[in-house]
Amino acid sequence: MSDPTRNGVGELQGRTRSKRLRAGILTVTLGLTATIVASPPVKPEDAAKPKTPTTGHHWFQIGKASWYGPHFDGKKTANGEKFDMNALTCAHRTLPLGSWVRVTNLANQRSAFLRINDRGPLAENLIMDLSYAAARRLGVAGVSKVKVEPVTAGNPELIAALVDQMPLPQSPVVRGR
Repeated sequence: MSDPTRNGVGELQGRTRSKRLRAGILTVTLGLTATIVASPPVKPEDAAKPKTPTTGHHWFQIGKASWYGPHFDGKKTANGEKFDMNALTCAHRTLPLGSWVRVTNLANQRSAFLRINDRGPLAENLIMDLSYAAARRLGVAGVSKVKVEPVTAGNPELIAALVDQMPLPQSPVVRGR
């Protein structure tokens, strides 16, 4: 009887596996070498310097937005709170829940700061759903083209504008005796 691992087919399969293994090792080695060569060396004095944020990079998104209101009022949103159609909130597919964005209606240049509290929109051609109050503030009736910009700690202009939009607490009226 002959050993099945010693026949011509077994030897051919073994050589093919061996070649594949060597090709894989060579690919990984070349990849690591290319990474090391492409990475600039870090000098000790450069490592001690504080890194300054790069300027000029500002993420924004432009697309269509619609609004949702009475049918969803009081229902649970993605972050667990009840939807209030009279609050300045919105739904976005990917931006973090609880974060603030400035939304500008590109048709009339009206903008508002909105808090993201829900996921959506359900329609594929939209990037955002606005609460009824947000749509009124922006002048959105139906669907409008909007620009969405996140409010980040690195952008003091947007933060100052957001604070200006916030309602001030009403102090009680003190009447004389």
